[in-house]
Amino acid sequence: MAKKNATARLIRFLVGLFIACLALAVVLALAVPIGFYGMAMYLSPTLPSTQEIKTAKLEMPLQIYSSDDKLIGQYGNRLSLPVSFDEIPEDLTHAFLAAEDASFFQHSGISIKGLGRAVTEAVTDDDGQTGGSTITMQVAKNYFLSPERTLNRKLTELFLARKIEDELSKNDILTLYVNKIYLGEGAYGIRAAAKKYYSKSLDNLTIAEMAMLAGLPKAPSKYNPVANPSRALTRRNWIVGRMHELGYITKAQYDEAVNSPIGINLYKEKLDVNMPYLAEMTRASLVERYGDQVMHGGWRVRLTVDSKAQTDAEAAVVTGLIAYEHRHGWRGAEANDEPLENFRRYSNMSPAKVTKVNSRSFDAVLQSGEEVTVNWSGMKWARKYISADRIGYYPSNASQVVKKNDIVRVIPTSNGNWQLGQIPKIQGSLVSLNPETGAVNALVGGFDFNHSKFNRALQGWRQPGSTIKPLVYTAALEKGYRPDTIVSDRAIQVGDWKPKNSDERFLGDITLRRGLYLSRNLVSIRLLQAIGISSTRNLLDEFGLDKEKLPTTLSLALGAGQATPLQMATAYATFANGGHRVQPYFIEQIYNYKNELLFQANPRQACALCFNEKLEKVNSSLIEEYEKSIEALDDSSLDDSTNEITANNSLSESNDNSETTDKKLDLTVYNAGPQSDRLKAPAVQYVRAKQAPRILQPRVAFEMADILRDVVQRGTAVRAKALGRNDIGGKTGTTNQAKDAWFAGFHPTNATVVWMGFDQPSTMGRREYGGVAALPVWMDFMKAQLKDTPSQWVSINNRSKSRKQQQSIIEMTDDGVLVNDDANKSAKPVKTQTQQRKPSVPEPTEDTSTPTSTKPSSNRSDDSVPENPLTVTPVESMPPMPE
Repeated sequence: MAKKNATARLIRFLVGLFIACLALAVVLALAVPIGFYGMAMYLSPTLPSTQEIKTAKLEMPLQIYSSDDKLIGQYGNRLSLPVSFDEIPEDLTHAFLAAEDASFFQHSGISIKGLGRAVTEAVTDDDGQTGGSTITMQVAKNYFLSPERTLNRKLTELFLARKIEDELSKNDILTLYVNKIYLGEGAYGIRAAAKKYYSKSLDNLTIAEMAMLAGLPKAPSKYNPVANPSRALTRRNWIVGRMHELGYITKAQYDEAVNSPIGINLYKEKLDVNMPYLAEMTRASLVERYGDQVMHGGWRVRLTVDSKAQTDAEAAVVTGLIAYEHRHGWRGAEANDEPLENFRRYSNMSPAKVTKVNSRSFDAVLQSGEEVTVNWSGMKWARKYISADRIGYYPSNASQVVKKNDIVRVIPTSNGNWQLGQIPKIQGSLVSLNPETGAVNALVGGFDFNHSKFNRALQGWRQPGSTIKPLVYTAALEKGYRPDTIVSDRAIQVGDWKPKNSDERFLGDITLRRGLYLSRNLVSIRLLQAIGISSTRNLLDEFGLDKEKLPTTLSLALGAGQATPLQMATAYATFANGGHRVQPYFIEQIYNYKNELLFQANPRQACALCFNEKLEKVNSSLIEEYEKSIEALDDSSLDDSTNEITANNSLSESNDNSETTDKKLDLTVYNAGPQSDRLKAPAVQYVRAKQAPRILQPRVAFEMADILRDVVQRGTAVRAKALGRNDIGGKTGTTNQAKDAWFAGFHPTNATVVWMGFDQPSTMGRREYGGVAALPVWMDFMKAQLKDTPSQWVSINNRSKSRKQQQSIIEMTDDGVLVNDDANKSAKPVKTQTQQRKPSVPEPTEDTSTPTSTKPSSNRSDDSVPENPLTVTPVESMPPMPE
């Protein structure tokens, strides 16, 4: 009986346990979906809208070109070229499905099998070839979520994947995926990756190449065929196998793909000419106005600067700095017995380690391993540096200059030999403008951008010294003085100040003309004293100098204020163009990735009438030249398209496993290389120009230009007569203790200013006048620029038929009404460097609107500035010079 009771109790217990388990199962069955949907309701308000990801943004590097279409700079390493679903090859779709999500077209955004596989791989530490996230989940993560690994983010990813599946088609989801996924080497999306790894368009990819790209999303660095070719090859072949297993390809296609070489043909951009000062000032100006995203908007910016003129300018500055170093002696080796790879090449100076010292020469090895010999003719200049004013005796043998294992600089010479050099401590800059328009012809910010990125042409505020005197004398001419007016060069005392001439002599009564071309300080002071400091400062302000940086004392006459080389070039352009104030600019056109014109400069010109009279003829000739260039391009062999890019100042170098770097490529197959992305601008068509404001009377501008021509013919710049021209003028400038040396000169077609000095102002040496240090640089540059240029001079006639601008008089009446002087209502010229309100930041994406006409619209406001030049018609107001 007791046994039966025990059995009954056991049965009741088991039945109760079964019922309890069944109830628990029912509760869990109900709780899971309830909890799931409860969590969905909780997260739903925080989920982003899928409408935000209907399209992917184009991202391409910012490219900067010279006026002759040489690539001089490139910024941005992101590449994203969105495609539509119809543009995706079927085999490429199959490759990604085989690699990432074979059941993509069957599941509803979440794959339980995939999640289980991911958990298994994580628990067993199995390095599997597949991941746990579906393609839809990856879209959710890539477009909306951070890469952090948290439970909350994973849950959000799951719910967002379901939302995406509910609102978008499978084709839309796959398109979003292949456009956004990161595939290494800065490439986002399949089209960018095909370009980066193979220099091909999508429809030219082979099955093996498609499989290689499909293998990258799992781990772009781990399976990168450039950095890890063997590992990438293993994954590629696994994907090819999966494609065959799933029936996407035949056995023959499988065999061909797995036996294919890795076949990388990297997209490697190379600068035609490296001009980093120009490139950086362009980048900085655009970023300041539009934000950092401008570097990824695919803009092609064409500057006003010709690459040949820029090369000439850079060479002239470097030559001048080296000449100064030779005048002041050898400071010794940079180091001794240190690794040569620790030293960087600057300009034309290569680091070298001395391996043997002979009697009158020494041998050295370069970083490349090349052995060179510096003969006596290339090192005999190396007298020992003692101070800026003292150097030692000439050396008599090589051992007095270098010793074994010294790290020195060597410079190749034009005759194939080598010369001993040293990195200059002195710095220099050069600015050249077109006096008619203000366009920058050339700009050099220093010895070498990689040595010092400080742009002295724009940012170097220095005392202008005697180069300011012509501006002061011009104020006197405007007041009624004439070149033959007699002015005293006798001693003068103002309070405790007793100024003197540089030669400490007095010439008595001399003409104003002679006082300027001989740069007599006392004449300048007396003129300023007579005409008034306030009105002179106002005129200098109109010339383009910053009034706030000019002193309110008579020391202004000697250049005691501060100015930049760009400002001084702007001022001297006024003498060259007959008295007009032009605005410096350097961006000529901006195009988008499709070569559609977005912006074209239309500067106010010194003689708008002259320009407009020739406008129709100029535009016709530009179209003819463009058509001829297209015909020549069609007839050419296109050999240049096989050139590949290695590295530049804004692109990181990478390991090159390209198998065809030294081979000529079939451009019908490799059709997406660097040349496919170069600027191919349509024919430029100009519109009518507007008149630059006149700030000087035509007679005054002519008389000052004529006096400055005398500075060259018989004054402080007489050395420039060596150019053999009588149509150039200018003024030397030297500050106290020779801390700054200037030469500001011009020809009717070119206004160029050169400055030299130390970044931390100190004496360059007591004989380093502007005519010694700066003038030779100007001469070297202008010799090249004026070659084959016919003789011409500033006209005394008013070519533009313009009237001199007067400052408006504003008066406050008793009843609070402002009364403007009606005599002249023209606006004062804009300063060379001003702070302007920054427009709202645009999205620099590819313009999908109607293509912009190559001919700019003439219906536009005078001073409109594009807030987003990707979506506006060309305008005339230029981006400002960067500070």
